[in-house]
Amino acid sequence: MESQEPQVKNSPLMPSMYTNRVALKTILESGDGETGLIGTTVVVGGWVKSSKEVKKEPLAPPKSPPPAAADAFPAASHGTKDVNCVEILQSRIPFFRTIIRVLGGSASSPAVRQKLESLIPKPPPPSIFFLDINDGSCVSSLRVVIDSAIVPVSAGQILPTGTCVLAQGVLGNPSALGKQTIELTVEKILHVGTVEQDKYPLSRKRLPLDSLRDYPHIRPRTTTVASVARIRNTLDFASHTFFQNRGFLHVQVPIMTTTDPEGFSEKFQVTTLLGETSKKESPVSVSDADGVNPETVKAAIQEKSSLVEQLKRSDSNREALAAAVQDLKKTNELAQQIETREKSKPVTAVKPDLVSFNADFFGRQIYLTVSGRLHLESYACALGHVYSFGPRFRADKTVSAKHVAEMWTVEAEMAFAQLEVSLCIIKVQASYVISWSCQINISILLSFSSSSSP
Repeated sequence: MESQEPQVKNSPLMPSMYTNRVALKTILESGDGETGLIGTTVVVGGWVKSSKEVKKEPLAPPKSPPPAAADAFPAASHGTKDVNCVEILQSRIPFFRTIIRVLGGSASSPAVRQKLESLIPKPPPPSIFFLDINDGSCVSSLRVVIDSAIVPVSAGQILPTGTCVLAQGVLGNPSALGKQTIELTVEKILHVGTVEQDKYPLSRKRLPLDSLRDYPHIRPRTTTVASVARIRNTLDFASHTFFQNRGFLHVQVPIMTTTDPEGFSEKFQVTTLLGETSKKESPVSVSDADGVNPETVKAAIQEKSSLVEQLKRSDSNREALAAAVQDLKKTNELAQQIETREKSKPVTAVKPDLVSFNADFFGRQIYLTVSGRLHLESYACALGHVYSFGPRFRADKTVSAKHVAEMWTVEAEMAFAQLEVSLCIIKVQASYVISWSCQINISILLSFSSSSSP
């Protein structure tokens, strides 16, 4: 496939600043309506969300005229029309076939001819591929139509979900009834990034959200995660806009700090001493200390099991069989005890009371910040109205869904302000962010609620 993108001319759509590719958002969310873009040549790209293949009906061969007499040319008379050369050749086709059959001999037999035709590779029947691609610029997808007779591409290469496609084509009216109001008829494929359909998890129709944690590199391609990211982006931008328009100054507070602003929450400690401790004090296995190796016990179990099987086959020595079974039972009990002791073995930990933090990276105890309010108070005394927006961490052990270990928090401090003013700012800020999000993300929320895929 060619990787060079052509120069697209006569296009009312603005391509990207760094490439000739047109974002799908400019096509699907055009202010003048999508019908005004009919006939425009564009270059689009994205990954396949869904696909379908439609086989084209093969064209029927043209019917040949009835054969004429093979023994003589048609007589020309003054009362009939003139006979041209094509008609004469058509009338002699049976005669030519007879000559070929005689000269070809056995090679012209139906069996041999069928075998020869099977050795000749036949081109695959033409198909029409319907692809719904998305480039992340919006929630909606663009229907892309590819005719394999015009653009040589195979179904296994282009149809799998997740395939990356960069194509040039003409925008037109949809060829089939559906939700699409515009589609792209491909004239040229510029690039195809193939995927292994069996190993691509998003090829399945329904995928639980919990299982997406195992695939962080493709989670944003799902409708749910992508919609949440767009909504969060709007909330972040609305929060910054609110404070910036009201004279607040955005400041950054440290993520790692020695302070505890709240005084009651658990904190995550940051240290480099664990790596040094593990190097100096290699943990000793309980079983090794007792002189018992788990691998030796497993090998003994296998050996005693084979001995029991051999004794079961012969009924001559029942006492030896009973002794072997008893011995195998004791060996299994020993293996279970070793396994239990290995699981219950305490993990090597660094106790703050017994460790000198002078050798630590920071030379003292450092924690992930729970809140930046103490830093903001010092900034407010110097700069007036300030706010911070960043990650906060709490190590509180709870199973409630309302408490998380990491969160992003908006914190603000104002100098020379009373409590009533702070409460008013909170109320106005919440109303502003909600109204902003409802105006901008109404399409995202609708697509998010109506989507059947994760």
